[in-house]
This record gives sequence, structure tokens and C-alpha cells, in this order.
Amino acid sequence: MKAFMDRDFLLETETAKHLFHDYAENLPLADYHCHLNPKEIWEDRRFENLTEVWLGGLDENGTPAGDHYKWRLMRSNGVEECYVTGNKDPYERFLKLVEALELAIGNPMYHWCHLELKQFFGVEEPLTLESAPRIWEHCNRLLQTDPDMTARGLIRKANVAFIGTTDDPVDDLCWHEKLSHDKTATFRVCPSFRPDKAMNIHKPGFADYIQKLAASVGKDALTSAREVRDALLNRIEYFYDRGCKASDHGFEDVVPFRPITIEEADAIFQKAMAGEAVTREEAEGYQTVLLLAMGKAYHKLGMAMQIHYSCLRNTNARMFKTLGADAGFDAIAQNTCGVNIFRLLSELDSTHQCPKTILYSLNPADNAQLGTLIGSFQDSTIPGKIQHGSAWWFNDTKTGMQEQMTSLANLGILGNFVGMLTDSRSFLSYARHDYFRRILCNLIGNWVENGEYPRNDAALKRIVESISFYNAKRYFDI
Repeated sequence: MKAFMDRDFLLETETAKHLFHDYAENLPLADYHCHLNPKEIWEDRRFENLTEVWLGGLDENGTPAGDHYKWRLMRSNGVEECYVTGNKDPYERFLKLVEALELAIGNPMYHWCHLELKQFFGVEEPLTLESAPRIWEHCNRLLQTDPDMTARGLIRKANVAFIGTTDDPVDDLCWHEKLSHDKTATFRVCPSFRPDKAMNIHKPGFADYIQKLAASVGKDALTSAREVRDALLNRIEYFYDRGCKASDHGFEDVVPFRPITIEEADAIFQKAMAGEAVTREEAEGYQTVLLLAMGKAYHKLGMAMQIHYSCLRNTNARMFKTLGADAGFDAIAQNTCGVNIFRLLSELDSTHQCPKTILYSLNPADNAQLGTLIGSFQDSTIPGKIQHGSAWWFNDTKTGMQEQMTSLANLGILGNFVGMLTDSRSFLSYARHDYFRRILCNLIGNWVENGEYPRNDAALKRIVESISFYNAKRYFDI
């Protein structure tokens, strides 16, 4: 029997061990999509205790600010919400998480927590209710006294070369500017353009947001979809000038594609700004006008376009009313929008203005469809220009990663994959890259030892190192 999460954790063959330890393990990380707060990086935040860095809670505005993966796990164990996101004693909250973890066999959170304890705190023993007091004291002592256990120190410990945060078009990016001029930083922190609020014409708060967007471009108001489009293009340039490498579009269910004229979009915009209800078809038409314009801008500037879709958000109405969005009450949606995606990319491609694009579906049933779809829009500008994004959110498991990479290998070129990202708000979540790399090397190692790929060490080295870091470095021009 193998030891618990030892040096060769998840590595089943000698080839897998060789690929991981000799090629993947010590490479830098490119975390090209996450939700870290750049202000906390600039200020080099220090965390008081393990609960603060692991669970977080609600910020000064009452907005969820923590790891909703762990919150969901605790709720699944019947833990009261006051221990999950509330202001109960930090140690009591920690113990409630430990109680849930002890039962979470097979859940990636169990592995992630132990990898984080090992990588950042040097803790080798399993986290149990019996070991919890000494692990709590040990980790808190380091967090409070070790000069390398601040936000920046944790990033350095993880050997992170690049961080792509998620930022609203109206953000002034002041913290990114400060970081870009900081010669002591050993890593780059770049903004990513997330225009969802300007796209969500059918949602409450749209008119208020448009006022903020107007102010960000020095206007008193935006009076048409045309002006919204131009404001977004202005902000894309602003982001690009401050190091932006990618955009990110989050669609709750389907990726829209309903071509309409700019005049029709103007009429829909006027309707929404007057407080009238907008139909789904009208919303999709307005979104399509903006998405096509932004896609062409991304292409012009060499930015990547990331698209996330097929998510049921805020499924629990009572808890949404209490906590708001991003609190861990989302689920996988089942949608069929492959036709819309290929029409969107085809329209951009028709004028040779299709940007680098990464597609993520929350529904793993879409793996094969995405694998075939991306093959229709590759070109000679960069290998793997159109990407099937890494296993996202609820698929970010051992099984989910294996299935995503196997599907990509079956239908495309795995060696051009840009690899892992954290999509996280936690400074400890970089351990997930280690988890991913072990799964990657084990998958490839098994293929080699099963005689499905030759034991060509130079080729294997190139594949593993490229997926672990160098493909992302090239793709995002890091």
C-alpha cells in the first residue's frame, strides 16, 4: 500500500514519476485566470490565522470573499452558515471544516487542503480532529511571524511567474499600475477584461452600471448601444496599455449569437434604460453586437478571449437574497450552444479577425463537442490558437481533469494545451497546479507504459514542460 500523499502521490508508474519530478514539478506557474485581489498583493496582506486564509467570509460590504469550494463542503456536512461565512470564532470555524474534510474521501478539496498544508506550511500529517490543534497552532505561528508568509511571499513560495486577475471595465487598475512599477516583485500581475455587467442588459442594475461605464470614459451618459460599444473598446485599449493579456466572458447558460444591426441594438438599449423588460432574444442580439466588436478588438491587440458558459448561478433564492452572488450556490447547466459558438467564431474568422480563444463549459458532456469545434478554427498564427479550456469549477477534479485532457488528446493536440489555472480567490490555491501536473504526468506515463506512445524522452519532456508552463507563456506573451 502506498503512503498517504507521499512524494509520488497520484504517480502510478515509473515514467509518470520521472516526468513529474524531472520536468514538471519545479517549473514556474502561469496562473492566467484567477480572482485574487490586486490590492492585497500590492499591500502584501498578512493573514492572522488559517481560517482567514482558507475560509474568509464576508467583506466590509457584506460581499462573499473566500473559498466557496470549502463553503460548499461544509454546508454538505450540515454546518450552520454562521460557521461557514459568518463571524463565529475562527478556531471553531476551522474545526467545522476539519469535521467535513474527514468525511470527504474522493473530493479534490481533501487533496487540495493537504497539498496546501504541505507546500506552504511543511505539514506532512493528515488533518484530523486529533491533529487539528497542533496544525492550527503551527500554521498560525508561521502566518503571523514568518516574513515569507504574506500574500507576496505565498506567491513566491509557489514559484508563480504570472497572475491574470479578473477586472471590471470601469476599474482604474491603480493597483496593477503600482505593481507594474514595483521592481521588488518577482512575478507579473496583469488585469483581465471582464465586461459581463455591460453585457447583462436583462439584469437588474444595468442602468446604474452604464452610468459608471460612462464615467470611466469621461462622459456624463451613454445614450446608445453604439456608445456602449465604443466605451468598451476604449476600455479595452486602456486595459491593454496596462498589461492586459486576456478578456473573460461569463455566460450563465448559452453563448449568444443572434446578429442584429447596430440600430436594432440601439432600440433595445433605449428600452432597457427606460426600465422596460428586455426579452431573451433582444438581450442576445445586443450581446452579439458587443461581443463581435470586442472580439475584433482582442484580435487587433493580440489578447485572448476566454468564454465560460453553461452555469446555473444562484440556484438558492433564499441564500442569494442573504449573501448575494459567488457564495457557492451554483450548479452545472445543460445547454446546447455549440452552434452559436461556431457561428460566433466563423463570423469573426470571415474577416480574419478571430482572436485567440479559450472555451470552457461547466458541463463535461460538452468535452467532445468542444474538442471538435476548436479544430475548425485553428490557423498558422499560433499552435493551439483555439483552446478547449482546462476542466473548470465542478470539473476541477481528478476525474474531470483526466476526462478533459483525454478528450482533448483524442480530438486535437494535447501538446498545445495551455494547461492549468486556479480560478480562485485564495492565495494558497496554487497547490492545485501541483495536483494538475501530477494528473497530467500520470496520464501520459500510463500511455507510454501501455505502449501507446514511444519512450522518447525528448518528446515527452517537451510535451510535459509545454503544458505545465511554456504553452501559456507563449499564448499570453508572458
